[in-house]
Amino acid sequence: MIIKHPELQTYKNIAIAGTTGKRFDIVIKEGRFSSIVEGSKPYEESPQPASQLWISPGVIDLHTHLAWTDFDHADQLKRSSGEVEAMQAKAFEATLRTGVTTARDAGGILPSTIQHLVQHYQQPLRVQTSSDMLGAGDARGLQHLEHRMAEIFATGAGWIKIMATGGLGAPTEQVLDPNFSEEEFAFIVRNAHDHHKKVLVHTWGGVTVDWSIHAGVESIEHGMFLTADQAGRLAESGTAYVPTTSIYRIAADPKSVLALNQVICERAARAAEAHSKAIDYAKRAGVRLGFGTDYATPALHGYNLQELDTLMEYGLTRTEAWQSATGNAAEILGSGNELGRIAEGYIADAIIFNADPYQASNAEQLRTSIVSVITGADI
Repeated sequence: MIIKHPELQTYKNIAIAGTTGKRFDIVIKEGRFSSIVEGSKPYEESPQPASQLWISPGVIDLHTHLAWTDFDHADQLKRSSGEVEAMQAKAFEATLRTGVTTARDAGGILPSTIQHLVQHYQQPLRVQTSSDMLGAGDARGLQHLEHRMAEIFATGAGWIKIMATGGLGAPTEQVLDPNFSEEEFAFIVRNAHDHHKKVLVHTWGGVTVDWSIHAGVESIEHGMFLTADQAGRLAESGTAYVPTTSIYRIAADPKSVLALNQVICERAARAAEAHSKAIDYAKRAGVRLGFGTDYATPALHGYNLQELDTLMEYGLTRTEAWQSATGNAAEILGSGNELGRIAEGYIADAIIFNADPYQASNAEQLRTSIVSVITGADI
């Protein structure tokens, strides 16, 4: 059940996920947490139904593709516009249902499309977008880049996405090669910031991580070949790292829902193998880690919480994994003063569980324990 903009709602003696031995009386008014006080009765003595409930901030997925209906874009082009729209609406619904209340779309959807899906289909997912991606085909000089970026700015996007290296489609020996010259890369970041836009960078590693740190981008994505030295400099610079770990594990399995060909599976397996080392470097250095799935098909939307499982398998504590999906993610978006916490004055984006989410054995158990998802006031 999704509860949109609750005018007034009270939870008596409810536990806040991640706290121990305490229950709270929480009042939501006009879409924000207006009062949070420790409950007067311990959990064992409370007759209130809410005493069997837990609340956590809504999950923030920093890297998803809500507009994509097919892994191969050519397949999406074969669908009618009505079919694509209906599938996109279902992607919004599935994403919300799994507890993701805010998403950063990493290329493919326009702000106007988001507005239509939210209003017409009543799916109140909060979305920031980059509208499009700047990739190898845009490495045609500064004048071309300025024109392309002006087109993206005109859509109302708040982010610029740079495809700085290849990905699963690139040969292994070339996947770290830059798609842009250093001058072009620096221009994109500078021009974006001059227009008050944030920058996220798709990079598997190599020199484009160094460029990202030097240019002051807001986040790098994937980064499975991150080095220990680069992790230290990411931490010093404050540049966030959104690893998107689970998608590569899924892509590496030829029997997964993606069912990719052997070459792509092998490339994904190499990426997945490297990811745990990159995350260890980032954790040790104190890099701000963000939660992102890179999910982009109907078979994946709604299973976003799988990313928590993989992050913990790669060395994060449960608390660190949850922080990457809540407080850290909100800060990366620039919304750390309004999202990502159960705190007075904050927007009431939240998940209600009927079991302690910090004790869930895996994402499936966590997902099935969701009672309702609350989306609060508009930013």
